[in-house]
Amino acid sequence: VQLVESGGGLVQPGGSLRLSCAASGFVFSSYDMSWYRQAPGKERELVALISNFGSRPNYTDSVKGRFTISRDNAKNTVYLQMNSLKPEDTAVYYCKRNGFKEYWGQGTQVTVSS
Repeated sequence: VQLVESGGGLVQPGGSLRLSCAASGFVFSSYDMSWYRQAPGKERELVALISNFGSRPNYTDSVKGRFTISRDNAKNTVYLQMNSLKPEDTAVYYCKRNGFKEYWGQGTQVTVSS
């Protein structure tokens, strides 16, 4: 199993980024997927979750209305579209395969700063 995140970077407040997580080594469409983030000095927190066929996305309250999780099962990829970014969104963002055994990507840094 391999999960590889990309798309992070430095963006000004109010800007947008789209994160991608390319999955391999398992049947992607069989698993719910999640995005987490961890800011310096804080615990890792769940940002968004999407079911295996893309229904029932869920978001933590702080990103509702600004972030959108989606997936393309044909491309084995899950996305996180982040709009109206705030400095408090600064963190390392990780994707995770849910299920009996969890797998994590290596993370991608998102920095929101002017």
